[in-house]
Amino acid sequence: MGTFFKQIYRYTHTRPFRHNENLWPYVKIKRAASGEIVELGYKKQHVPLEQLADLKGQFAGDILLTATGPSVKNLHLEKFPSMPAMGVNGAYFLHDRVDFRFYVIVDIGFIDQKPEIISDIIDDQRLTLFTTVHCVAKIIDRFGLERVKCRFAVIEDAAYKIYQPKITNDELWSVYQDNRDVIFATDRKDIAFNHDIRSGIFDAGTVAYWALQILTFLGFERLYIIGLDMNNFHQPRFYESADNKLPTELENKVTVQVMPSFSHASKLMKAKNIIIKNLSITSAISNDIFDKVDPDEIFK
Repeated sequence: MGTFFKQIYRYTHTRPFRHNENLWPYVKIKRAASGEIVELGYKKQHVPLEQLADLKGQFAGDILLTATGPSVKNLHLEKFPSMPAMGVNGAYFLHDRVDFRFYVIVDIGFIDQKPEIISDIIDDQRLTLFTTVHCVAKIIDRFGLERVKCRFAVIEDAAYKIYQPKITNDELWSVYQDNRDVIFATDRKDIAFNHDIRSGIFDAGTVAYWALQILTFLGFERLYIIGLDMNNFHQPRFYESADNKLPTELENKVTVQVMPSFSHASKLMKAKNIIIKNLSITSAISNDIFDKVDPDEIFK
């Protein structure tokens, strides 16, 4: 039946709408005037959502952003001061040592590849999970809506909105140039940062860039980052072994896309007086982008 509906969708919609083909006709949405999805139905089930408008600017102080680079294994997390944390992908392995309150997953493949991690995440009623409609649908199909104890906060790629046509890199600037919350890099019309994620989040090849836009939107003022190594891609992530390491294409995007995007984000966040400390002292990200500090020195 899914293939049947997919064929109908392809015959009735042009190629720029192709990213929606697995959702139609199962997904029903309603948007606010500010652009975000405020109501979601999936296969005739009402999916409760945390409203982005209710989260905007509602937080302050410190937060720990937990990425998944190998350097996490070398940290003395017991020395870190108490603070809420945002995790991405497999970082939930630290849930007994880190106070996760927020989570970001936008890679639908990760749900298939690491269902045991997803199972633990959706069981955590303390969490607000920022994720896409595609990921919500995948989670419900695999685990059932009744299993979900965390709160869903639906976010969208600014270039791939639900039931709207794809926006190519060449079109991004023309579409978003008049949005005062979207700031483009001075020398790149394909790199942007959105201060108001309700109108979409800009991708940079890594979920960490999504997290930076979300954390700015939430209002946090000091950001500590662990595991954002951006090197040693041949090594397993901190929660993996050589036998179960997932492949990554990130290495091919670092120079052209990731570093320029992080540099852009750093300037904009600093302009908002957001302090950023990169606690991965072996990180490939330079001090000019994120200030690298030894956690054993600042968290004595």
